[in-house]
Amino acid sequence: MGRDPKTVRKYIERGIEAPVYGPRPVGRPGKLTAYLDFIRERVARFPELSAARMTREIRALGYVGAYTAVKRHLAALRPDNGPKPYEVRFETAAGVQAQVDFARFVVTSTDEPATSRIVWLFSLVLGHSRFIFARYVLHQDLQTLLRCHIQALPHSAACRSRSSMIA
Repeated sequence: MGRDPKTVRKYIERGIEAPVYGPRPVGRPGKLTAYLDFIRERVARFPELSAARMTREIRALGYVGAYTAVKRHLAALRPDNGPKPYEVRFETAAGVQAQVDFARFVVTSTDEPATSRIVWLFSLVLGHSRFIFARYVLHQDLQTLLRCHIQALPHSAACRSRSSMIA
């Protein structure tokens, strides 16, 4: 059998026994148990506290366990509000607000394939109607910014008057 004779003799003397399996003991203390009150208190005060930060804080108090245990416990503590929205819609009244931005593009002309140029896209978006005014420009300086605003204002005013006629 490939076993030590004393081991075989021990099991023969015991007789045939069915193996005893049972549930594992409930509530056995883990490495995190001593820090649970501290974690609950910190999460109550700072709900957005990350698991990495919490692990650093309790390690300073003597915790020697794993980061994943802290991460799992924090996930269980925090209320499940679902995923955070990527963007919160910001509503404004007509004529109150517009957002302006420049986007950078590197363009290669078919006339000169070896030459690349940087072209900027100026965009102005009205907050109420989401009307977009856009122009490609060669510079991103104050003069260009002001000139694009001056060009955009008559278009945005026309858009605002059209939206008031519709409503």
